[in-house]
Amino acid sequence: MTENTTKPSRLSKIRNAYHNNALVQLFSYMGPAVIVSIAYMDPGNYGTDIQGGSSYNYNLLWVVWLASAMAMLLQYLSGKLGIATGQSLPSILREKFKKKIYIIPYWLAAEAAAAATDLAEYLGTVIALNLLFGVPMIYASIFGAFDVILILTLTTRRFRIIEQMFMLFVSVIGIGYLYEVFLAKPDLTSIAYHSVIPILDNNGALMIAVGIIGATVMPHALFVHTSLVARKVRDKPLAEKRKARKFHLYECVILLTIAGLVNASILIMAAAAFHTHNSDISSISAAYKILVPLFGIGAGVIFLVTLLSSGISSSVVGTLAGQVIYDGLLGKKTNPWIRRFITRFVNVIPTTVAVLLGISPLNILVYSQIILSLLIPLPMIPLILLSRNKELMGEFVNRKITTILSFVFSGIILGFNSYLIITSL
Repeated sequence: MTENTTKPSRLSKIRNAYHNNALVQLFSYMGPAVIVSIAYMDPGNYGTDIQGGSSYNYNLLWVVWLASAMAMLLQYLSGKLGIATGQSLPSILREKFKKKIYIIPYWLAAEAAAAATDLAEYLGTVIALNLLFGVPMIYASIFGAFDVILILTLTTRRFRIIEQMFMLFVSVIGIGYLYEVFLAKPDLTSIAYHSVIPILDNNGALMIAVGIIGATVMPHALFVHTSLVARKVRDKPLAEKRKARKFHLYECVILLTIAGLVNASILIMAAAAFHTHNSDISSISAAYKILVPLFGIGAGVIFLVTLLSSGISSSVVGTLAGQVIYDGLLGKKTNPWIRRFITRFVNVIPTTVAVLLGISPLNILVYSQIILSLLIPLPMIPLILLSRNKELMGEFVNRKITTILSFVFSGIILGFNSYLIITSL
C-alpha cells in the first residue's frame, strides 16, 4: 500500500520538475516571435539584400544589422503592449481614436501596408514555384494564391500548429542560408569592416538601404505581434503576465537574433557570389542562374527551397496581420475565410499584370519594401507612445532608456525616409 502511494508521488514530483523547468516553459511559450521573425527573411529581404549585395558588395551590411536591432526593440515593445493590455495594437487605437473620421483613414493606410507586404510575399512564392518546378509564371501566379488558404485550412483548430510549422520554416531558411554562405566563402575581413562602418555610395544605395529597413522593420509585424502575445496571456493573473514578459524578452532576443543573422547572410551571399561575377542582378531568376554554374545545382535548389519556405510562411503572417487590423480597427468580426480569400486574390491581379507586361518581379519586391518603410511610422509612433503610458501599461511601462532608444530608432527611420523623398524629387 505504501509502495503504491509512493510511486505516484515520485512521478508527480518528476512531472512538476519538468513543467517548472525554465527551458521547457520558454519552449512552451515560444511562437509569437517565431512567427514575426519571418519579417526578417521574407521575399522582400531577398529582393533588397540581393540587390544590395550584388550592386554594393558588403557596403550595406551595417544597414542590415541596424534594421535588425531596431526591429528587435520595436517587436519587443509590441509584444509587451499585448501582455500589459491583453489587446492588439489596432483595437487599442480604435478605443483611442473613437471617431470614424480618424479610424477609417488609419485603417485604409494600415490595410495598404498589409497589402504591400502580402504582394512581396506572394511574389516570392510565385517566383519559387516557377524556378523550382518549372511552372510558367502565369500559372504560378494562380497556384500561388492557394498556399495560405491550404495552410490555414490544415491549422484551423489549433493555432499552436501554425507556431510549430513556423519553427520548421525558420529552420529550413536558416540552415539553407548557412549552407549557401559556406559555399560562397565570403571575405570575413570585409564583413567585419562593413558591419560597423556606415557607407552609402549614392542615391541608389540609399534606396536599397531604405528598402532593407522596410523589409525588416515591417508595419504588419508590429500590428500582429501584440495580438499573438495577447492571446497567450488574456485573462491570466498578473504573476503569469510577469512570467510571460520575461519569456517574451528571451524569445525576441533569441529568435530575432537568429533571423537577423539569416537576413545578413542573404546580403553576404549575394556580395560574395554576385558582386564580382554580375553586379547588376535584375531578377531572382538571374540570381538563381548565376548560383548554379558557380556552386552547383544543389546550391540553386536550396536557394529556391528557402525562397519558397519564406514566401509561404510570410504570406501566412500577412494574412493574420490583415485579420488583426480589420477586426481591431473596425471592431467587427469578419469571416476569416472571406478575409483570406480577399487578401490573397487582391494580389493576384497586380502580380499577373506585372508578369504579362514583363516587369521584373525583383523590382516589384524592392519598391514594395520602400513603400513599407514609408508606412512604418503608422504603427511605430503609436506603439512607442502607448508603451511609455504608465496608466495603460502599469508595471510593464517602458524604462526611460527603452523610450530614449525607441525615439532614436524612430528618428533614424524617419530620417532615412525623409532624405529619400527629398533626394528623389
